[in-house]
Amino acid sequence: MKAVLLEFYKLRRKRVFLMIVLFLLVEISWAFLSVSMAMSRNPDKAGWEGIVVTIASMNGLFLPILSAVVVSRISDMEHTGNTWKLLMAASLPRSRIYAAKYACACLLMLLAMILLSIAIATFGLANGFAQPLPLSLLLRFVSGTMLANMAVIALQQWISSAVKNQAFGLGLGMVGGFIGMTADLFPEAVRRIFVWSYYTGLSCVTYKYENGTMEFVTRSVEPALPLAVVLMGGAVYLIGSIHMSRKEE
Repeated sequence: MKAVLLEFYKLRRKRVFLMIVLFLLVEISWAFLSVSMAMSRNPDKAGWEGIVVTIASMNGLFLPILSAVVVSRISDMEHTGNTWKLLMAASLPRSRIYAAKYACACLLMLLAMILLSIAIATFGLANGFAQPLPLSLLLRFVSGTMLANMAVIALQQWISSAVKNQAFGLGLGMVGGFIGMTADLFPEAVRRIFVWSYYTGLSCVTYKYENGTMEFVTRSVEPALPLAVVLMGGAVYLIGSIHMSRKEE
């Protein structure tokens, strides 16, 4: 716990929270504009499912990049100050430092998800959606997105910790954002290889076309999908942790 608090302390002047808010403002503005235009054309389709599935789709673009930025800021502190050996001299094993950085990044992205959920709730209540606030739907939305976030963070942290030039990690985040945005166009067998595809793959709301009209429907995610994300994320985290524990500065 002290190691995690230390990571947050080191971030106090990095303006990470400001970057998270700015990223979310862009995503939320884009999503709300899109949903508002759709509602103006089809007022009878206004509902929570539409805004949730729109945000889930845009998460595939924005959250991989945001995760890359957050992880890069956390990892760059040790590269810039060359403090890995200093931390180890304080009897902190690299595996513990690595775990603390991972926990710090996950908590920051959880904060982002809470802010997104508040924005969704505010938008729905302000527009007078007929249905009451679906807390269970929002909880499933946050859970699925955080599961994808944790796997993406594991990959980003490995790259950002192993490579001093943070442009590599940020570049990976941009590639991930492109894949996350276009993943639904890939064949399913190909799509499941990429961890960024699970932002929409784990979404509790999807859409289908009936008689040329888009319909939003809630769904239960197949248990195999969360299991696949956990296995992928866990494997990447372990590989990254072992790699950094054995890495010589």
